[in-house]
Amino acid sequence: MTTPEWIAAEVLRLYHVERWRRNTIARQLGIHHSAVARILARNGAKLPPPTRTTKVDKYMPLIRETLERYPTLCATRLLEMCRSRGYAGKITQLRAAVRRLRPRVHAVAYLRLRTLPGEQAQVDWADFGGVVIGRARRRLMAFVMVLSWSRAVFVRFFHDARMPNFLAGHVHAFAFFGGVARVVLYDNLKSAVLERQGTAIRLNPMLVQLAAHYRYEPRPVAPFRGNEKGRVERTIRYLRESFFAGREYVDLDDLNAQVLDFCRGLAAARSWPHDHTRTVGSAYDEERPQLLPLPSEPFPCAAKVAARAGKTPYVRFDRNDYSVPHTHVRKELVVVADETRVRIVDGVQVIAEHRRSYDAGAIVEDAAHVAALRHHKAAAREHGALPRLYRAVPRSEEYLRALAERGEPLARSVRALEEMLDEYGLVRLAAAIDDALARELVYLPALRKALLQHPSHRASGELPERLRAFIVHPHALSTYDKLHIQEDDDDGEDT
Repeated sequence: MTTPEWIAAEVLRLYHVERWRRNTIARQLGIHHSAVARILARNGAKLPPPTRTTKVDKYMPLIRETLERYPTLCATRLLEMCRSRGYAGKITQLRAAVRRLRPRVHAVAYLRLRTLPGEQAQVDWADFGGVVIGRARRRLMAFVMVLSWSRAVFVRFFHDARMPNFLAGHVHAFAFFGGVARVVLYDNLKSAVLERQGTAIRLNPMLVQLAAHYRYEPRPVAPFRGNEKGRVERTIRYLRESFFAGREYVDLDDLNAQVLDFCRGLAAARSWPHDHTRTVGSAYDEERPQLLPLPSEPFPCAAKVAARAGKTPYVRFDRNDYSVPHTHVRKELVVVADETRVRIVDGVQVIAEHRRSYDAGAIVEDAAHVAALRHHKAAAREHGALPRLYRAVPRSEEYLRALAERGEPLARSVRALEEMLDEYGLVRLAAAIDDALARELVYLPALRKALLQHPSHRASGELPERLRAFIVHPHALSTYDKLHIQEDDDDGEDT
């Protein structure tokens, strides 16, 4: 049976012993001539340079010089560089030349990493696509933590990989394991590493606070060194294949309940890599006493966002509106949100609490807030001008409608009727309005004249309050006597 090893041995025998040419060997063995060339090159055979000239030959110095400066530059980019200088050949010839000239990458050997029980954990995010919730499409991210010695795994799904969920993943994982590893490895995600220049690393301040709370060391791995946290990388692949593939779930809570059962069941029952006679669960039982103890209180990891309630009693958070008491409109508030709850705080007082919605454009209301607002608006209407006028004189509404039909300004008409109500009382105003409607004499001046000519008003002889407010000052009559004397003097002179 033909195997790659047999083909390589036959190529070497035919080339060195029988002195066959490369193309002859390729044609007789049914393989490509480049495969023959690779086998001979790997085994130290000195191949003669090709005698046939190609279109790429005169561009070889450019290709060689470019590859010496940029060893990983792709052949398509070199093709564009050569074409701009007149190359008219195909990319296959250029790729063959690049394969011959590109420096070979030396194989790297890795040490098998060994850790002590309770010494190390590894953390990473895994992207599982997205889900549709109502009118919103949310991401589905898995927070994964693995204990390096026992391979015990914890997984929790979130709708994003932002810092509050990153912190919450740690809190849930430490509670699940019942302790904390002394060192936790991270790659260079922004939730862990803000900046790094060589060995100088600036960690995210929130991660530093979390580590100080749980007394562990956060340790970023070197860039492009996935092997340093290979245990969590392999666990993510295992999670995709053994848990998530073909999985059905109702919502995020259901998915997290299922993955928690997976971590305690199937993942814990798998074979332990260091000793196939044991399970991961039994190794974890041995490692758990070596973990650091948990603090008395979990780390607070809720998101805090400033928000403002506008003229309507709602604040917006994460594309949804949450109700607040109507007494807090036009105020600067703070939204404190975790995975399941949204609390709205004014200073130190929690004024509203809702279940978090992951929809978009949803209005999340507290029935008590809505009822209080409706009661407040009804009470305001009852104490307004029109309800008072309508209650005192029911037919005043009909009178106002007649005024509106005539084009009279309603605001001024209401004020005038209120003044008449205060001056003449509801009995006289009601009688005057009834008479005006009966006679179809809907004019405010006519209504006021009817009130002034009312018999009770003429009998009392009292002026209305608005007329009694005027003060009339009497004048001395001696001024008129002087004018009369002057007129008499003027008459005497004329005669």
